[in-house]
Amino acid sequence: MGMRDIVRLLAPVWRRLRLIVSRGVVRLSDDGRKLQVVQMDLLAGETAAMERFQQYGFTCRPLDGAEAIALAVGGSRGHLVAIAVDDRRHRMKNLQNGEVALYTDEGDYIHMKRGRIVKVNVGQDLEVVVGNNANVTAGGSVNVDAATKIAATAPQITGQCATAVVTATASVTLDTPQVTITGALTVQGAITGQGGMAISGGTGASVEGDMQINNGDVKADTISLKTHLTSGVQPGTGKSGGPVAS
Repeated sequence: MGMRDIVRLLAPVWRRLRLIVSRGVVRLSDDGRKLQVVQMDLLAGETAAMERFQQYGFTCRPLDGAEAIALAVGGSRGHLVAIAVDDRRHRMKNLQNGEVALYTDEGDYIHMKRGRIVKVNVGQDLEVVVGNNANVTAGGSVNVDAATKIAATAPQITGQCATAVVTATASVTLDTPQVTITGALTVQGAITGQGGMAISGGTGASVEGDMQINNGDVKADTISLKTHLTSGVQPGTGKSGGPVAS
């Protein structure tokens, strides 16, 4: 048997080997099945629909125009599967060696950078749903910078720390029927009350400095500062008795 005979015998095998792996462009995709199906334009004008295999725990749907590698199982062009899909139009570029990124064509991404830094970029809303507890443990600080507001809704909100500092450039409003402070309260500015003030327990109230009462009175039990009478009034330099109710 000559070389030509060997080449002629191996020609069908060689053609089949060449057709095992193909490169093409995704034109359509169906993500409603158990395995995603893509339709691809392959080399030499061939168009075929095939299942697309992805890694367990990860899934995505490619855009039309993405590029893919198709594999002919057993060398059969009637049993094509897509094993890799990429899109050079939107791939994140200039990653450092060892870095990993998840991204979309709209610009959202999760970038796991060198130095154990993770950057999350979301153009609109970020929604996190937790069925039970959510715990955040930070070895340093936790900073939240919001352009409009920070809202929290819960039956109870608790916090424990050595020192809590709230800095507001305009004002702080507590809209609640009651505020309870278990320790001492120090106010460096003025106190303005519109609903009255009641103090009980402890050693009473101590005021250092002047106190001014406008359009009102000060009473100790039933004795009024404005209208009380003085008992046992003595003439001249005699010492009168204490005040009594009028």
